[in-house]
Amino acid sequence: MIKKKRNRSRPSGSFEDRLQKFADESRVAARKLPPGREREALMKKARQTETVMEVSECLTSRK
Repeated sequence: MIKKKRNRSRPSGSFEDRLQKFADESRVAARKLPPGREREALMKKARQTETVMEVSECLTSRK
């Protein structure tokens, strides 16, 4: 039996860069929507992502 090799490609950019990009994209998408549940959900995701970025920064700065 031949084993398949696992795809181990690295994500592009650092973790913080990817988080920032996600937060920015969420905010842009939310601004395009009319006020409502979908818009609030996207804004909430952006805020949560920014909180994760702050926690990550605190954890990495304590070295």
